[in-house]
Amino acid sequence: MSNKYLYDITSQLIGADTVSHHASAPAMQMLADHLDTLGFSVHLQTWEEGRKANLIARVGPEREGGLVLSGHVDIVPFEGQPGWSREPLALGDEGERLYGRGTTDMKGFLAQCLAAAKQLDLGALERPLVLLFTSDEEVGCQGGARLADALPELLGQCPAPRLAWIGEPTSWKVFHAHKGVAGFLVEVRGEGGHSSRPEEGVNAIAVAGKALALIGELQEALRREGGSAEMQSLFPDAPYATFNFGTIEGGTAANMIAEACRFTVSYRALPDQDPVAIHQRVKEALAELDPHDWGSPSRRAEIVVSEPFIAPGVLSARGTPLEKALFAELGTSEAGGAPFCTDAGHFARAGMECIICGPGDLDEAHQPDESISRAAFEAGPDHIATVVRRLLEGPQH
Repeated sequence: MSNKYLYDITSQLIGADTVSHHASAPAMQMLADHLDTLGFSVHLQTWEEGRKANLIARVGPEREGGLVLSGHVDIVPFEGQPGWSREPLALGDEGERLYGRGTTDMKGFLAQCLAAAKQLDLGALERPLVLLFTSDEEVGCQGGARLADALPELLGQCPAPRLAWIGEPTSWKVFHAHKGVAGFLVEVRGEGGHSSRPEEGVNAIAVAGKALALIGELQEALRREGGSAEMQSLFPDAPYATFNFGTIEGGTAANMIAEACRFTVSYRALPDQDPVAIHQRVKEALAELDPHDWGSPSRRAEIVVSEPFIAPGVLSARGTPLEKALFAELGTSEAGGAPFCTDAGHFARAGMECIICGPGDLDEAHQPDESISRAAFEAGPDHIATVVRRLLEGPQH
């Protein structure tokens, strides 16, 4: 097959502004039109009055033993990001690399899936091939959660496949696990007033500082506790849940007691940890915190902790047919833990054993002048088609 189709689809995808807070439905409709032409049965799951969409496309017999190919169409913001020397929303074809937002993370893989489908004899499939393309992955895997919850209805009479290949950027390395990600808001409510009379107010920023320090102490405790031997092997750099303070805001002026302060916290739980339990541990610790500030010993602040959003981790079984097929195709025998979160956690809830493996480079994801190597990009359709043939044509492996 000529590479022209692959490059055409990629160019159309890169040209679509699918930053997570923008509309994704037009790009999904473009993909749906191509897949309909190729012979897939296609459905769009929409929300936000049709602005956002997930794509569900299937082909082949409606029986057990199918395979999911999955990726997300949304991208992280590029406007205002320093370091860009090229147009983010145009496919830059330069030497040994292709440039543009989403080339690595992860529109390149979506285009490869369509190019692979074009070169397959879809009539020869003895088990279903299902494409699940999501939106809002970059903002907590929200589209994946929405899709997983409705998947039986969306697939109709077709049994949900038990194997899923998520093509996130791994430089074609194979991962069968990743941590989850969760996040919540801490709001400190104090009492405002003139800064010359601190005893008549409660400085929310001061109390927020105590809360930040306490969560930092919890991070140290989790590091000391560590994880199991398996988690140490999968995540050698950090075999424990890690915290991050993302944003903070509070106060009105330098000469006023800050009556409010809020900050966001995210954490990445090991796949064998209960992420809700970590949130509960934070809540209990903050409930025991002294809510006085240093200038107002007789007044107390209120600390409110929001409920978390949770994108679960994944720990798939080893030795699945998909893992074996990828090992054979890519010439490797190693699988590990990915350092990022994906839609795989929600697909696992739907009963799938997931593998994360894709052509992009993690070092390029979310970066200015994002790019992908031409060799990895052009090899993708053949890799995908070979794995699909191995798993869905002929006797089941």
